[in-house]
Amino acid sequence: MTKASPLALLPLALFLALFVGSGLWFQSQGVEMAFYQVSAPVAILPAIALAILLARGPLQQRIETFVRGVGDQTIITMVLIYLLAGGFASVAGAVGGVEATVNFGLSVIPPALVLPGLFVITAFVATAMGTSMGTVAAIAPIAVGVAGATDLPLLLTVGTVVGGAMFGDNLSIISDTTIAATRTQGVAMRDKFRMNLRIALPAALATMVWLYFQGGTATVEVPGDYDLLRILPYVAVLAMAVLGVNVLLVLFIGILLAGVIGLALQPGYSLAVLSQDIYRGYGNMQEILVLSLLIGGTGGNDEIPGWPGVAGPHHRPAEPPGT
Repeated sequence: MTKASPLALLPLALFLALFVGSGLWFQSQGVEMAFYQVSAPVAILPAIALAILLARGPLQQRIETFVRGVGDQTIITMVLIYLLAGGFASVAGAVGGVEATVNFGLSVIPPALVLPGLFVITAFVATAMGTSMGTVAAIAPIAVGVAGATDLPLLLTVGTVVGGAMFGDNLSIISDTTIAATRTQGVAMRDKFRMNLRIALPAALATMVWLYFQGGTATVEVPGDYDLLRILPYVAVLAMAVLGVNVLLVLFIGILLAGVIGLALQPGYSLAVLSQDIYRGYGNMQEILVLSLLIGGTGGNDEIPGWPGVAGPHHRPAEPPGT
């Protein structure tokens, strides 16, 4: 085994300096979406070049080591999960899952629990979709309407949505960060879910108590009709994931279930539209997918000659069955 070297951390330091540094600079200039001006998959390219430069052995051997890291089983499994997670979120949203969840939740919220209820609804949607920003984009307009129909402050109502989205995304088993963390560390997704729940639930409960005292008692008008069947894919995916079913199977079943519901209930929804929604979901995961591949190649494997002691995904412990 090659002796570890502190130089192995230089590519990571360069990547962070370029990505975080550029984001902070653009933010100081008042540029919107500052940390998206230089995307992470581009910022990592100089780090890859530095990693190859620092490695020992012939250039061809270094490049082969990089390519072998890209094709590592853990990395490829992550990529497949990303694709299926993106496809599921896209299809479930396209067939009305988000709207049905929000409308159902608002229809059963007691007047005194408007804000805590909105927090719970948003958290559930974020957990099911695996994205906090996507959840905020979907539910924030509804929160604005709720604030307009009641005496609740707009900032408080929108802040409730943001807080619920962050809490739910932290628990989600199809969030990109969850997928990366569990696959690279060799732990079960349900174990990560349980641990995150223990950490975040006390803060969420305290937040809901505070929201209860901040909220009003006005009845919220439901934005539209809902069909509980459209919520079923979210519930099924969450239940199967918590039970420990293989995540690839969970997401595949989720896509099929959401697709069948869309074909049965959504006017004009066809197999062609379903395939487009799945592909759109693939595209939504493009950045994290490409970044994972490039990071896998940069990490390499310290059992392959030429790398300065960077332990790659080959050294991760075996993941427990059913994850």
